[in-house]
Amino acid sequence: MDAGTSVLKAVAFTLEGDEIGVASRPNSYRIGPDGAAEQDMERTWAGTAGALRDLTDSTPGLRGRVRALAVTGQGDGTWLIDSAGSPVGPAWLWLDGRAAEETRRVRERLDYQALYNATGTGVAPCQQSSQLAWMVRHTPDVLQRAATAFHCKDWLYYRLTGQRVTDPSEAVLTFGNFRTRQYSDEPLAQFGLESHARLLPDIVDGMRDSHPLTREAAGATGLPDGLPVILGYIDGVCTALGGGIHDPAGGAAFSIIGSTGVHMRYVTGAQSVRSSPRLSGYTMCCPLPETYIQMHSNLSGTLNIDWLLDLMRDILEDSGVSRSREDLMPRIDALAHVGEAGRILYHPYISPAGERGPFLAPEARASFTGLDSGAGLAELARAVLEGLAYAARDCHSDMGPVPPEVRLAGGAARSRVLRAILGAVLDRRLRRTRRDETGAAGAAMIAAMQQGIYTTMEDCTADWVTPLLTAAEAPDPELVGIYEELYPLYVRTREALAPVWSAHAAVNRRADQ
Repeated sequence: MDAGTSVLKAVAFTLEGDEIGVASRPNSYRIGPDGAAEQDMERTWAGTAGALRDLTDSTPGLRGRVRALAVTGQGDGTWLIDSAGSPVGPAWLWLDGRAAEETRRVRERLDYQALYNATGTGVAPCQQSSQLAWMVRHTPDVLQRAATAFHCKDWLYYRLTGQRVTDPSEAVLTFGNFRTRQYSDEPLAQFGLESHARLLPDIVDGMRDSHPLTREAAGATGLPDGLPVILGYIDGVCTALGGGIHDPAGGAAFSIIGSTGVHMRYVTGAQSVRSSPRLSGYTMCCPLPETYIQMHSNLSGTLNIDWLLDLMRDILEDSGVSRSREDLMPRIDALAHVGEAGRILYHPYISPAGERGPFLAPEARASFTGLDSGAGLAELARAVLEGLAYAARDCHSDMGPVPPEVRLAGGAARSRVLRAILGAVLDRRLRRTRRDETGAAGAAMIAAMQQGIYTTMEDCTADWVTPLLTAAEAPDPELVGIYEELYPLYVRTREALAPVWSAHAAVNRRADQ
């Protein structure tokens, strides 16, 4: 089960990693004028149960031969329940920007370095620590009613098993120490949450632990009562695992080009975890001892493409022509293919929550630089794709030298034009996974290890991942030369614009009052 922000997907795999069934249910969330991004917890559970029931009904014989159920889902956010197990309100999502002030206060503390040293993760408004600190100041009554603070997948695991637990990856990056894989006093103290430690659920490791599906959840999902349920790691870890990041030799990095841009490095040994000069990014525990993923995430990935598509749709609708995003997406590729490389710089900070990778700037906003009257839609389309690639390099570079190969997942990775641009900006060969459901596959791989189907992750990866990787695509030397000259300008422009973002945000805040 992979519970995304907008889509809840249930996927069936054979023991050897072949996908044999998939079912999905839509989910929705509410965006508020105050930066809120909230999701109905009961609706998310109902959609999850419905997707599992649809999968059971549509996959021949599944109920009689299913071995285990693994669960992963969207990361960050805050999903609160009371002592009776009921939500105390809507969930706060990773998109929520209300805790920006709490984030700023912590980052400006003299001992912020100590917090970063413990978690290996820079604080951001999307994280549970910042969001709980906001609630302490603004809605203390909500926290008084709450008994447990979950993330999305933890809430679903609770509804499936009745267990109030979380996994090492989400627990540690928010409230723990990545070296010990346990909670730490430092994050609680820095956010003033010492008295709320009771909210933190126990940590279980899906590589070792499982819990039985309850009778009530069996009735809701169509799966057999008592089925082993495994709590997977955060969706980023599972997606990377299912997409090919497991490489103990360190020869491959990984990027997800989706709604957000997620850029990762596989690290063996806590001593090899590299601190970000900006005290930003994520360090996430992986499903094997002494293994980690370091990650930077752009808040806006293909959201920038969606913005351009919607702009095109609006222009067409004014002329009485109706087109969907799907209709117009091939046009973006065609336009970008003929657009002049590097003519315009685009900084892809289109999210109203700003940016978090490799720097934290809630006020950051997207911009085109270098426009003139000769630039057309083709140059704009190409600039948007180039901006995604520059942002990816910005993130990868902050984690050290980029490995020789970068493996890709996410819908936009299917774009040949985007891959050509990204490979040239990174100056690295690219390989794409042909598997669509990499997050679900990664969670299932953890379950396969927990169930003893595989004894090593190398063997599991050899069956589940390697056969689905495409041939390596080498970068175009001519494009490499163009982008090597332009990338420093992208960084300098970003740095120069930072005070403008802050000033502009202040003007907008006064206008809203």
